[in-house]
Amino acid sequence: MRNIKLTIEYDGKDFNGWQKQPNKLNIQGEIERAIENVTGEKVELIASGRTDAGVHALGQVANFKTNSKMAIEKIPIAINSQVKKSIRIKNAEEVDENFHSRFNCKRKTYRYVIDNSKYGTAIYRNISYHMPIKLNVEEMKKAIKYFEGKHDFKAFKSSGTSSKSSVRTIYSAQILVEGDNIGIDLTGNGFLYNMVRIIAGTLVDVGLGKIKAEDIPKIIEGKDRTKAGKTLPPQGLMLIRVDYEK
Repeated sequence: MRNIKLTIEYDGKDFNGWQKQPNKLNIQGEIERAIENVTGEKVELIASGRTDAGVHALGQVANFKTNSKMAIEKIPIAINSQVKKSIRIKNAEEVDENFHSRFNCKRKTYRYVIDNSKYGTAIYRNISYHMPIKLNVEEMKKAIKYFEGKHDFKAFKSSGTSSKSSVRTIYSAQILVEGDNIGIDLTGNGFLYNMVRIIAGTLVDVGLGKIKAEDIPKIIEGKDRTKAGKTLPPQGLMLIRVDYEK
C-alpha cells in the first residue's frame, strides 16, 4: 500500500468548500472521483484542513492510500485530466505510510487580499475583497504585529467552531502592499473557523480609523467577538502553504 501526498491548487469560487458532502460541488469529492477513475479504487483523501466555500488554495496538501502502481510523476497528469480546470494537482510524492496531512501539519500560511482601489477590478474580483475607501496601511502594519505569539483567539472565531480550545500561535503576521492590493499574511500552527477573515476585518477597521492599533491587545484579552471586526467575504482568502517541518 502506497501513501501519496498531493500538493493542490484550486479556485474555490464554484465550490462549496473542500469537504465532501452530498449534492454539493466540493473539492475533496471531485479529486476522489478522479482518483477512482484513474486507479479503479475508492479512496479517502485527507487534507491538511478544510477550506470554506469560495476560499482558494495555492498549496493545499492532502494524502491518500492506494495499491496503484502508477508512476509517481504520472499521477498529477492523470488526476488533472479528470477534474475541472479550477483544480490542479501541482505535485505528487510517495511518503511514509504514517504520514497524515492534518495531524503532521506544523504550520499554515494564509493570505487575505484587499483590493483598495477606488473602482475595483473586473479580472481579479473573485480573488480579492474590494474596499474603495483608502485604508491607513501604516496603522494596519502596527496593529497586525499584536497578533503574533500565543493567544486565546476567542474574539476572532465564528460560532460553529468545533475546536475545544481557541488558543493558537501566530508565528508571523505581516502586511504586504503591491499597487492597490493589500495582502494580510498570517502563519500559524492552526486557525479557528473564520479566524483569518475576522482578523482581516478587524485590520480593515483599523485602516478606517474605527479601531486603534493599540486596542488590539485589549480585544484579544477581552475574548469578546463583538469587539472585533466583521468577517470579510471568502473570496479574498487563500491558503498559500502548508509546512510539515518545524
